[in-house]
Amino acid sequence: MLLKLEKLKERLDEIQNALLDSDTVKDIEKYTQLNKEFSELKPIVEKFDEYNETIIRNEGATSLLESEDDEIKELAQIELDESQQESEVIEKDLKFMLLPKDSADDGSAYLEIRAGAGGDEAGIFAGDLFRMYTRLAEREGWGIEIINTRPAEQGGLKEAVAKLTGKAVFKVMKFESGVHRVQRVPETESQGRIHTSTCTVAILPETEEIQDVNISKSDLRVDTYRASGAGGQHVNKTDSAVRLTHIPSGLVVECQDGRSQHKNKEKALSLLGAKLKQRELEEQQESIASERKVLVGTGDRSEKIRTYNFPQGRMTDHRIKLTQHNLDQIMDGDIKSICDALLSENQLAMLSQLEED
Repeated sequence: MLLKLEKLKERLDEIQNALLDSDTVKDIEKYTQLNKEFSELKPIVEKFDEYNETIIRNEGATSLLESEDDEIKELAQIELDESQQESEVIEKDLKFMLLPKDSADDGSAYLEIRAGAGGDEAGIFAGDLFRMYTRLAEREGWGIEIINTRPAEQGGLKEAVAKLTGKAVFKVMKFESGVHRVQRVPETESQGRIHTSTCTVAILPETEEIQDVNISKSDLRVDTYRASGAGGQHVNKTDSAVRLTHIPSGLVVECQDGRSQHKNKEKALSLLGAKLKQRELEEQQESIASERKVLVGTGDRSEKIRTYNFPQGRMTDHRIKLTQHNLDQIMDGDIKSICDALLSENQLAMLSQLEED
């Protein structure tokens, strides 16, 4: 680890010198890339400098332990204990900072919610989850762009697809993928019995370049149709909704939110690219799944990850055995602390795996 940190420190010096070069300043793309790398490396190198300072203090205190003066020896031991504790904390921080980063963490993400088992109640819960995530987005200052929604007959949603734009959206949201279970008494239940329903949530990172996924036009079938739902005369007169079918994979995406067929197609194509990229990543991960000990982050859509129990006002995340009794606030989008807990647990598991390797 120390060898790697020394190399990062050398690299930071190289970048600093390059950023002062007039030729680099003229090359905007290179200048931007170096600035980004600089901002990523600087906190790590600063933390490494802190670590080295504690090591120097350790060495100084250790040398004073050989003094014949008992008072000096006692003070030296106190100094040594403090600096050793500090160096251990900094060392742990550095290990976290050196963990492999997900390149998609800093970017935006697609949110997909689909009603599962439970009939009408599943659709109502899907609507509740969609509101929960849109309230989270509002709290975090993210943009919300609706791609497609399909209302359920008795209220709620059969399906909702949206793009959440902002910094580190995917990092915050990526552990929300999976099956969400709700336990509550439906409004239509006259006997007061608790029903269990489920919804599936999927979080897909936005692909930076659609070309990265290599979607050939010959592999696409494009269907246009009239948008359903509210929208006045426009809905009845314009075939603005777009359905894309990727023939080789069988993936289908729809977009009917915008008035422009061209923009709807653009949105659908971007979503399709994200889905294909995610499928590619899942196939890669399957080959190492048996060796992968990271607790969360599998993104398995069949995995029951969380239960929302309304009679008890309780939410339980089964992956990290986290239970909170503030369900009203959670359903109002106050879930950042849950997302942070999942991220921390995942980092601890990665660190443990790294140390074992």
